[in-house]
Amino acid sequence: MTTRITTDNITDATIGTADLASSVPLNTQWQAVKTSDFTAVAGEGYFVNTTSAAVEVTLPASPSAGDTIVIKDYAGTFATNNLTIGRNSENIQGVANDSSISTNRASVTLVYVDATKGWLYTVESNVASLGSPPGYVAATGGTITTSGDYKIHAFIGDGCFVVSNAGNPAGSTVLDYFVVAGGGAGSRTGGGGGAGGFRVSNQLNTCGASPLASSTGIQASVTTYPVTVGGGGAAQDTDNIVNNSGSNSVFSTITSAGGGGGHSYASSAPGIGANGGSGGGGGTADGTLGGPAAGGSGNTPPVSPPQGNSGGNGSPTRGGGAGGGAGAAGGNSPGNNNGGAGGIGSFVPTDWTSSLGEPGPSGRYFAGGGSGTQPSGTVAGGLGGGGDGGPAPGTPGKTGVANTGGGGGGANDSGASTNGGKGIVLIRYKFQ
Repeated sequence: MTTRITTDNITDATIGTADLASSVPLNTQWQAVKTSDFTAVAGEGYFVNTTSAAVEVTLPASPSAGDTIVIKDYAGTFATNNLTIGRNSENIQGVANDSSISTNRASVTLVYVDATKGWLYTVESNVASLGSPPGYVAATGGTITTSGDYKIHAFIGDGCFVVSNAGNPAGSTVLDYFVVAGGGAGSRTGGGGGAGGFRVSNQLNTCGASPLASSTGIQASVTTYPVTVGGGGAAQDTDNIVNNSGSNSVFSTITSAGGGGGHSYASSAPGIGANGGSGGGGGTADGTLGGPAAGGSGNTPPVSPPQGNSGGNGSPTRGGGAGGGAGAAGGNSPGNNNGGAGGIGSFVPTDWTSSLGEPGPSGRYFAGGGSGTQPSGTVAGGLGGGGDGGPAPGTPGKTGVANTGGGGGGANDSGASTNGGKGIVLIRYKFQ
């Protein structure tokens, strides 16, 4: 049964608040009390009883300008069991969010205006908030850990990140990313491998940020995101070649480029390291090149902030250039049988690294370059997993550390060349 009530005959006893009586649109058609979810019809008024359970009212589809809906808390229980107003694809107050009413005895009148503002509240009686209830990102995939209000998904191999809830602005909608590619291989009697490309965002602004962090993350969508974790470059034990580069790591629109391979001993020009996320080191020689063999270019292809740095130059008087790192270029060989030091990686604070089960008080480095070779002694790889050069004639350097994207260290005087370190992908979001 439908009862017609106008502002001429409505009373405080009839509805329960004089404020509503003085502002109900003419010809509002009042309906029987609602106790469960329903879809509203333009021109109708509803007493909603949430004594037993929360109720959602869905606004009409395809509304026209001037359409009006009136809602009143029947039993004074909206604070106990909230009323949700579902937008049904239209905006409410100019925002693409549902509304939640959580104060007892609330009364509201909504009028549809246009596609920009959607439904506007023209009457708000005893209403504390008309905002959307917080909604948070929810997802599966990888190894999941919790740090305060944030979840972090760690991928040390290929997989899928599956978002089941994209959240809303009242809760969370952003995915921060940490994507490191595989490091390049270090060469025999030559240059160190460049670190894998290093890309990270810090829109959520938790404990701190790498100096290379982008201020913009990725807006979550309900979808499946394939995750690719790049492998380290596989070493080749051959003279006069540029060694293998690492493989790319990919999450959503973010691709970090594999680190460039270092160049081996070069009996003829040019002996140049490979380009990549960070460049590989230039090769060594016996004075036959007439000049240093250049390191490969970093931040290739270019992104902003940059994902890495260039490799160091090799020397025509025996000494390999170092691979570049995320934080600095690889060191040039100073010649006279000395290799260059690996480029330092980028420091990452504990709001990311705690997901890796590390108790460190502040964080750690990632994406360090491998050092160049020299005939005697050891040259250190860059902080962040870069491999050291071979410590003695005929000995290999150290491989790049797994899941750091570190470049491999150069092997000493015909020692075996070294693989680059595998990359890693981490994804972080607010979940409460």
